[in-house]
Amino acid sequence: MDTYGQQVYNTALSFVHNNEAAEDLAQDTFIEIYQSIHKFNERSALGTWIYRVTVNKCLDHIRYCKRSKRFAFFTSITGNVDDKYLYDTANYFHPGVANEQKENARLLYAAIDTLGDTQRTAFILCFIEELPQKEVAAIMDLNVKAVESLLQRAKAHLRKKLGNLLEDRRK
Repeated sequence: MDTYGQQVYNTALSFVHNNEAAEDLAQDTFIEIYQSIHKFNERSALGTWIYRVTVNKCLDHIRYCKRSKRFAFFTSITGNVDDKYLYDTANYFHPGVANEQKENARLLYAAIDTLGDTQRTAFILCFIEELPQKEVAAIMDLNVKAVESLLQRAKAHLRKKLGNLLEDRRK
C-alpha cells in the first residue's frame, strides 16, 4: 500500500470523480490484491497487475452507478433511494487542477465520462495517469497498436464533444 496507494487512489479518482468513492475503491482494490495475490503469475510487473485490478474495480463501480441511476426513478417511488455513490461528475473538480483551469477540467471530465469503457480507460491511463502506451497495453491486455487506435478514437470523440460543449457555453 505504501508503494502503490497514491497511484491506486489517483486512478480511482480519475474514473469516479468522488473522493469518498475513490477511497472506497482504493481500499477494495487492496483487499482484492491481498485475496488474489496467489493468482499473480508474474507475466507482467506487479504495478501493471495492480493497475489492472484498480481499473476493473473502477469500471465495475461505474457500471453499478449507471444501473442505480437508471432505476432511481423506480426506487424513488418507494422511498428506498440510497444515493451515496450517485454523484454529479459534471461538478467534480480534481484536486490537482489549478483554480483557473477548473471550468475547463469540469468540461473535460464530463466529456471523458461519455467515452466507452475501453476508450476511457486508455485515455485516463495515458493522459491523466501519464503511463506509457506499452504499460497501458499490458494493463488492458491489448497490443500497443490497439491502444493507439483507442486513443485516436477517444481524442476524436473528445474534440467533437468539447467543441459542442464550448459552442453551447458561448450561446
